[in-house]
Amino acid sequence: MTIGVLAVQGAFAEHIKRLKELGIDSVELRKKDDLGKPFDGIILPGGESTVQGKLLKELDMFDTLKNMIKNEVPVLATCAGLILLAEKLENDSHTYFGTLPVTVKRNAYGRQLGSFFTEEDFKGIGKIPMTFIRAPYIESSSDDVDILAKENNHTIAVRYKNQLAMSFHPELDNDTRIHEYFVDMIKGC
Repeated sequence: MTIGVLAVQGAFAEHIKRLKELGIDSVELRKKDDLGKPFDGIILPGGESTVQGKLLKELDMFDTLKNMIKNEVPVLATCAGLILLAEKLENDSHTYFGTLPVTVKRNAYGRQLGSFFTEEDFKGIGKIPMTFIRAPYIESSSDDVDILAKENNHTIAVRYKNQLAMSFHPELDNDTRIHEYFVDMIKGC
């Protein structure tokens, strides 16, 4: 199995490290040609969603990635990746891929100083560590979106068809269970 990790900006190296710990190969997706390489799933890392969206368009990767997601290539999206997938952003007029039927509030927990760590239950896994950095949360979702985790009554992790998305950064904690969950999701597709 090989997983493509979007590597134009953000915490891609940390995701690659977690995959390596699990014995999973990865390929960095840095330019359009990389999207033609064989991989079984995609990780959209945390970082700056506005910058990532701009770079994806400048590098002519945007439409190809969106089509892959629409064609049900499994995707794991963390923080900025969640924003890229969201159908609607509550406090921003931009939308990016728009493949995940949720409304997301950007920087919902505040600026950099509002970053924090907690442990919460994640459906199907149990209590896991969660690192939030200028994190969004999900304001609302369609009925067919499976809510996987909440923090302080805010939805922070969901699954919809081939898309697994969360507000926090599992790649920054020494716990591989989210990445294991994603690998199992890929195997089930």
